[in-house]
Amino acid sequence: MSDLLTYFQNERQAMIDLLTTLVHYETPTRDKERVDLLGAFMEQQFQTLGASSITRIPRQEVGDMLLAKWHENAPGLPIMFLVHIDTVWPVGTLAQRPVTIDDDGRLLGPGAVDMKGGIAIVLTVLRGLQERGEMPERPIWVLMTTDEEVGSIYSEETIINTAKQCGLVLVMEPATPEEALKTQRKGIATYEIEVEGRASHAGNAPEQGINAIVELAQQVMELNSMNDLKNGTSVSVTVVKGGITMNVIPPHAEATVDVRMLTARAFEEVNEKILALTPFVPGAKVNVKRHHMRGPMERNQQMIDAFEQAKAIGAKYGVTIREALSGGASDGNFTAFEGITTLDGLGPQGDGLHAEHEHVIINSLPRRATLLAGMLRDWQFD
Repeated sequence: MSDLLTYFQNERQAMIDLLTTLVHYETPTRDKERVDLLGAFMEQQFQTLGASSITRIPRQEVGDMLLAKWHENAPGLPIMFLVHIDTVWPVGTLAQRPVTIDDDGRLLGPGAVDMKGGIAIVLTVLRGLQERGEMPERPIWVLMTTDEEVGSIYSEETIINTAKQCGLVLVMEPATPEEALKTQRKGIATYEIEVEGRASHAGNAPEQGINAIVELAQQVMELNSMNDLKNGTSVSVTVVKGGITMNVIPPHAEATVDVRMLTARAFEEVNEKILALTPFVPGAKVNVKRHHMRGPMERNQQMIDAFEQAKAIGAKYGVTIREALSGGASDGNFTAFEGITTLDGLGPQGDGLHAEHEHVIINSLPRRATLLAGMLRDWQFD
């Protein structure tokens, strides 16, 4: 067992205590006041840990963001931790499901694994390296966001622009239930399909109407034909609305479409097809809008090389890591899609994201802290 792993194993209780403190801050994304309370705690932590600068990035709709830096004037590209402090859980959830530790070594609580466990690891790593006199003389940044659970709509630009200045982005989303890193994530794009027809009496003059639902039904079949599941592309019509009342030819119908893909090329192909949809029913009009979009995190050579280096560093310190695919997206999609070296799923092992059994496997906390401390010390850029 490495000396570094032994150190963080001895910090196990301190990590439990810190994670418990973080979970006790209830931080639903849209509750700016409560999210900012945890933001103030985080700022205090960064100050205590000797950050050379802390920049507050104000947000009106959600909590303020923070960018903390250590050794910001040191030579070399920064390594940046990417964390979010918001959760999906409404205020009052903690009273219903307080923090508990069960006989299986799981810490349960709302937001524990997504992603307050990852935050606890980052703070512990920075403190541990300082206490050991092993804080590397290289730029280390932490970007703290507050709206990941609603798609990072207020932070996307800041995430990308900040990450472009860095050589490596470490996304502290949880590991898989098997404790694997996430080296491939599907991209996601959502679309709204609106169909305009013409109303008419369904009994007296149906031929004078243009049935928007009939048009939409054919568009749904066209969208369904774009699925390429064996290659990781799914095109799913998830919400459909239309019609006025039972005896009126419907003049309007709409649908929401969820698209997931593994490669940028697949996204470009499907996106082009969806935006080019044309009417089937004479006289009908079809309008397509693309809303939220996160490009895929591809398992390309850049990703393979980054994972192999992380794996080697982990082995040096007695930590075994594996890799896996995730069907969901994270802020790491933004950075990887921009071509920035990104590793994701560096948070603790656990399960139950957005579910009542959300939990962290406590014994994974020291292992993840050891891996990250080793990466900060030993990471080599090409």
